[in-house]
Amino acid sequence: MLRFVPILTILLMIGPVSAGLIGTLLPAFGVLPALGGTSVSLDPWAALFAQPGLAASVRLSFVTGVMATAISVAIVMLFCAAWQGTRIFHAMQRILSPILSVPHATAAFGLAFLIAPSGWIVRLVAQLAGWDRPPDIATIHDPWGMALVAGLVAKEIPFLFLMTLSALPQADAERTAQVTRTLGYGKIAGWFKATLPRVYPQIRLPILAVLAYSTSVVDVAIILAPTTPAPLAVRILGWLSDPDLGLRFMASSAAVLQLVIVVGAMAIWMTGERLLAFLGRHWAEDGHRFSRDGGLRGLSAVVALVAAGIVVLGLVVLLVWSIAGFWAFPDLLPRGFSLRLWMRELDAIGDGLVTTLLIGVPAVLIAITLVLACLENEVRQGKSAGRQAILLIYLPLLVPQISFMFGLQVFFTLLGLERTLISVVLGHLVFVVPYVFLSLSEPFHALDPRYGQAALCLGASPNRVFWKVRLPLLTRAVLTAAAVGLAVTVGQYLPTLLIGAGRFATVTTEAVALASGGDRRMIGIYGLLQMVLPFAGFALALVIPAILFRDRRGMGAQNKG
Repeated sequence: MLRFVPILTILLMIGPVSAGLIGTLLPAFGVLPALGGTSVSLDPWAALFAQPGLAASVRLSFVTGVMATAISVAIVMLFCAAWQGTRIFHAMQRILSPILSVPHATAAFGLAFLIAPSGWIVRLVAQLAGWDRPPDIATIHDPWGMALVAGLVAKEIPFLFLMTLSALPQADAERTAQVTRTLGYGKIAGWFKATLPRVYPQIRLPILAVLAYSTSVVDVAIILAPTTPAPLAVRILGWLSDPDLGLRFMASSAAVLQLVIVVGAMAIWMTGERLLAFLGRHWAEDGHRFSRDGGLRGLSAVVALVAAGIVVLGLVVLLVWSIAGFWAFPDLLPRGFSLRLWMRELDAIGDGLVTTLLIGVPAVLIAITLVLACLENEVRQGKSAGRQAILLIYLPLLVPQISFMFGLQVFFTLLGLERTLISVVLGHLVFVVPYVFLSLSEPFHALDPRYGQAALCLGASPNRVFWKVRLPLLTRAVLTAAAVGLAVTVGQYLPTLLIGAGRFATVTTEAVALASGGDRRMIGIYGLLQMVLPFAGFALALVIPAILFRDRRGMGAQNKG
């Protein structure tokens, strides 16, 4: 029975994506019988290309997505090259790991509150410069999308950093660094010339996932991106939400165009990879040591700390706004604090948290069960998942959500599951499983196989070995993966909104809905609520093993990995 679980898991990954793409592709060419589309037509495309500002929306989506990905990768690679194996490196790991649990929308709100014309940074400058009113500049919703790029970079750096951390041991990075230092290479040059070529192939899929997300993001774009015109994904959501059902055809064609943009961005990125590999090969062989790299190393540390500091400071601003009384410009702090708004919204807050848990907990439990079953099957079969299977698991992260969510909504309607909790949970599961697999596969494979072999020699069955030996040893890893999955499901905006047809108000959908209202106190409250559940999940992942194994030092050691 266990051998069929990997097949089921892959079907749960490619099935919804495939059904969603088909359900989007057909209306894009006029075929949607429920709305009267019974024949193939190019009218949706004609209507799409007639939309004002379409070229600007496409350009904005493409440029900001590629730029955010390139900057994030460059910062992470440079910091790893400069500080791998040092105390600063391990300290940054401790700083960035919690930031990974912060939803994208929360980080975007925090950044907006920092850099807005009346934000905290401008208030600090105003105190020094003597300003009595905010400057008339567009620091958020700027026409070039730089605020959007900054928000994406600040949030993607922790993800790419942790993916790189998991790849470093497999590249034997520590020994390679020792060899390059012995040969006289500077720390950065030695890392880029010897370690990066072995690390990059292992993190290529996560980078492409970041690229796909950045070029098609909706919630962060609603908060930070330009509005006239908005990025293409935001405009698609507007067309899908319009009371005029006839716009569904044009929205579907736009969703297909969004997929083309993502594929084009990936093609250009991979072309750039080959070009850099060609140039890098000659650079690696030219013999230059670049031993004096102290300035660049310092710069990399400053940039990484600023990226982390922006997210942390943004969260502090959210907290302050959520309890702020009267707060005039250019005061650095409110003149008073109050919990009145929290008390007034208590019922709505409770409903939002309960709805979020009703969706998130089943999705996380199913994902953990599937991933554990897949990994246990690998152990019993004596072989790991191939590269193609990993690619299929990553598939939902490589396809833009907006390109298949409407089609998936249509598919659930045909099954009679439209606007139900089950359909929303399944929609979330598509995105939770890849992250749970990423979080759990490394600790599972790193577990010493001799524990299981010893239990088998003592007469235990394979099932008993799993429940009594392997699973207890992986308690912290499983709980951490569950916390990661919960953070992912809490941050899901499009699947909740489109598949649930707006009937399930989670803390994320409520927070993004408030973005257009401008009530900073309400945004602060719901922005903080987005963090409550992920932080609680990670806290439990630390506390539960400590309690369970408080009298078993050996078990505690096993659960630190």
